Amino acid sequence: MIIGVPKEIKASEYRVALTPAGVTMLKAAGHKVIVETRAGEGSGFEDLDYEREGAEIRAAAAEVWSEADMIMKVKEPLKEEFGYFREGLLLFTYLHLAAAPELTQALMDSGVTGIAYETIQLANGSLPLLTPMSEVAGRMAVQVGAQFLEAFHGGRGVLLGGVPGVPPAEVVVIGGGIVGTNAAKIALGMGANVVILEKSTDRMRYLDDVFGSRIHTVMSSPYNIAEAVGRADLLIGAVLIPGAKAPHLVTENMVQSMKKGSVIVDVAVDQGGSIATVDRPTTHRDPIYVKHGVIHYAVANIPGAVPRTSTFALTNVTMPYALDLASRGWEAVKGSVPLQKGVNTYRGTVTYKPVAEAAGLPYTPLERWLDSISFDKLES
Repeated sequence: MIIGVPKEIKASEYRVALTPAGVTMLKAAGHKVIVETRAGEGSGFEDLDYEREGAEIRAAAAEVWSEADMIMKVKEPLKEEFGYFREGLLLFTYLHLAAAPELTQALMDSGVTGIAYETIQLANGSLPLLTPMSEVAGRMAVQVGAQFLEAFHGGRGVLLGGVPGVPPAEVVVIGGGIVGTNAAKIALGMGANVVILEKSTDRMRYLDDVFGSRIHTVMSSPYNIAEAVGRADLLIGAVLIPGAKAPHLVTENMVQSMKKGSVIVDVAVDQGGSIATVDRPTTHRDPIYVKHGVIHYAVANIPGAVPRTSTFALTNVTMPYALDLASRGWEAVKGSVPLQKGVNTYRGTVTYKPVAEAAGLPYTPLERWLDSISFDKLES
């Protein structure tokens, strides 16, 4: 198979979908790898690094997209890339289609097979390709929140950890999953008071075992969320429903109750956001806006700020699946329930139910295609 790696074009996105070590693995398995020039530059990889491992460098994205059987990316394609879509192409990347109706339609119209990193799911419910980026985003959420609490940025002028004689800041995390757990680790390390709101009692027991009395877990309900949000100096939205649009758990009235100069970081913005006042994504170059006197940080690719760490963490988990897809084509999907959950679009249909529901489109179970589907065009 020919695997193509284009340069990411999302604003301030410096990650790359494949490291030079990944090229070595794919080449050893008999595959061809083509990489757009400077694709790895933001993560510290030069074209020569890829060439040494056997990749071929292409001068333009169009060449990569047109030659490749499988495109590996980090972020979802933007409108500028829709023209590269074609029937028979396999796209392996984060898609977040529940919050991207135009992209969903473009994939359907072109017949691209879209396999989303974020919906590949193991039997225990974990999301192996989303987890490392959730870990990065959770940790980064506290770092950026602490930064924008500084008066220089319009914040309340509060130090997360306080000092002797002055109490620490209140950090409220909505959701106790991977993002929330990692946010709590960093907030605790910086000395803040931390409250996590979570709806699963089992998860709260786990968090209590991990953190003990250093954090406070509270059952997630509209009343409890409103109480906690009103006290927050830093509010972190860490809600995830795999592949689906995030629910608005924090209402506009709740945001209006927050202290002036407090900060919201909504990690769920790439799935539509869990805070009602997060009405648009922002970028690393222009990361915040103020509404009701509260600073909103809504960057949709938070891990892109630390691309080298993020690229290594991501490729550690994507490579086994990429190798399997490249080597066995559709047989890899047929034999893997986790990969089947990753297939979001095929033959002009939406094959992942939460995406279909979010976009108001017909849902076609992947099982309909399992016996007839083929990646023959993609196999070497």
